[in-house]
Amino acid sequence: MPIPCLASSTALLTLVLAGGALPPRLRLLRRFPDAAAALRAGPTAWQAAGCTPAQRAKLALPDERYLAHALVWLAGGRHHLLGLTDPDYPALLAQIEEPPVALFVDGDPARLWHPAVAVVGSRSPSAGGREHAHAFATALAADGWSVISGLATGVDAEAHDGALQVTGGMTVAVVATGLDQTYPPRHAALHERIAAVGAVVSEYAPGMPATQAHFPARNRIIAGLSLGTVVIEAAQRSGALITARCAAEAGREVFALPGSIRNPRARGCHRLIRQGAALVEEPAEVTAGLAALAQTLAGALRTRLDAPTEQARPAPERAPSYTDPDYQCLWKALDHDPTGMDSLIQRSGLTAAQLSAMLLVMELDGKVMAAHGRYCRKP
Repeated sequence: MPIPCLASSTALLTLVLAGGALPPRLRLLRRFPDAAAALRAGPTAWQAAGCTPAQRAKLALPDERYLAHALVWLAGGRHHLLGLTDPDYPALLAQIEEPPVALFVDGDPARLWHPAVAVVGSRSPSAGGREHAHAFATALAADGWSVISGLATGVDAEAHDGALQVTGGMTVAVVATGLDQTYPPRHAALHERIAAVGAVVSEYAPGMPATQAHFPARNRIIAGLSLGTVVIEAAQRSGALITARCAAEAGREVFALPGSIRNPRARGCHRLIRQGAALVEEPAEVTAGLAALAQTLAGALRTRLDAPTEQARPAPERAPSYTDPDYQCLWKALDHDPTGMDSLIQRSGLTAAQLSAMLLVMELDGKVMAAHGRYCRKP
């Protein structure tokens, strides 16, 4: 029997908790207006989408313990659930082959729209590798990029901390557990620091523990949220190489730092370079290497957000040729001096999610500059 009407969050949670292969659940989300409609369609529609018997059973009768636990978690401050069809779902991530059905977010979902670079590598890096991860993340954050990593020990932790050292620096952690826990547990304080200024995200419902299979799946989200991925140190068999592969498959840029031929942690980076990854020695080379891709993705994002295509370069003091009233309002709210998000919200009357999406398009188009979480017109 079809399931009666459910609250949108409950329906989306039910789809998440069905587990199993992603494609059938993605088909349901794409064939129906929302998760509630997909559930109301019933077992025949679920089977037609390719859901297994186990998935169909869980769609009909979700685990009440996990469902209740997740709803309690969502009721907490700073906690959010973004479904694939939600307008606040990050557009770059939606472009990958198998995007998550939903994202659980501890922090500000608008941060997931900010131009980002992933910094990943070994869980047991050399002293030099730690220094490089920290220095690259600090420089990228100071230049206005969000730094994305996986909250693991080693390079990940150094990358997050490096970004947090910058006033207004932004960082996002993608984890392989439910967000009611931290893995590894000793990074609980780091989780809190990140969520306070950026976001910690997961495709796994609260209560879900880490499993071996979760980590490779998590890496595609790191790559999907980022314009490019920087690999600091990686052995021949490394999760960082999975992230790099996911980035390449998604059409994003891959960068690798070379190392000593005697350092086994450098062999994965050397392999990436042989396969076509860009060799970088300075953070500025990463930014320069992303310019062409950023321009291409700006066009794709503009189409997704229904922003009109720019026809001509505007005069210095005139708004760009975005005819949508919201873009005009945002352009008027911007100044030549850097302005924080709170002030832009007050000046424009737009929401943080709206502003983040539009600022991303305008930044990738070269109309807006971002630094330390503040925005201004580009000279």
